[in-house]
Amino acid sequence: MSDGRIHDAAARGYQSAVEHYERGRPSYPDDAVTFLVNELAIGPGRTVVELGAGTGKFTDLLVFTGAEITAVEPVPAMREALTRNCPTAHVLDGTAEAIPIGDGIADAVVAAQAFHWFDGARTLPEIHRVLREGMRLGLIWNIRDEASDWAERLTSIFDRLAGPDAPRYRDGRWREAFESTDLFGPLHHWVAYHVHQVSREAFVDRVMSVSYVAAAPPAERERVLAEVTELLDSDPELRRSEELVMPYRTDVFICERR
Repeated sequence: MSDGRIHDAAARGYQSAVEHYERGRPSYPDDAVTFLVNELAIGPGRTVVELGAGTGKFTDLLVFTGAEITAVEPVPAMREALTRNCPTAHVLDGTAEAIPIGDGIADAVVAAQAFHWFDGARTLPEIHRVLREGMRLGLIWNIRDEASDWAERLTSIFDRLAGPDAPRYRDGRWREAFESTDLFGPLHHWVAYHVHQVSREAFVDRVMSVSYVAAAPPAERERVLAEVTELLDSDPELRRSEELVMPYRTDVFICERR
């Protein structure tokens, strides 16, 4: 995202993939959510800003803390789902690079499955602006475990659509903004593990929720769908059951505003 605009793959892909995203993406494990909530002191009487809130998968978990939640999301279809899923949150149209709230309002800022899409050099000064002094930023990602042969093959099926310069969490480029700023203290990392049990249909939804797949031309999407179906039918581990287990690692990062 840059200059108030978002990456084309995110804009087009997430606009058309809302239903796939809601059905196919996992929630976040309780221990990871509890860790982040405790570290950021999120609770009643606190104001939390979530950036790139999507359909509200993480927002919904924050609502139960009793904090006042402002959720910022630039994609209209995602924002519509977010409003429906989290009716008590204050939902705003906006980007991480131009957060549509005033200075020093937030007691915490969070981003779930999103920061790698942001222009970090523009986003961190904005987060610094809206956070109160000494308050914290929390980042969280669910990452598919690729230890199995089928998981690695699954990634290869849709990764070819992304291109070499596509924003990815795994390549770590999102960290560069933190390494070149004195606005925030060091990133502290914490890890949790969980599994997502899905039907074959939800397994396909998980793939179709990938922004680059959703944004691809119809012929490319059909090719991906055919290859995923073939994987489900041929892999010895996957073809044995109608309920599939997708393992995940959840990475949580915390840093403090200076």
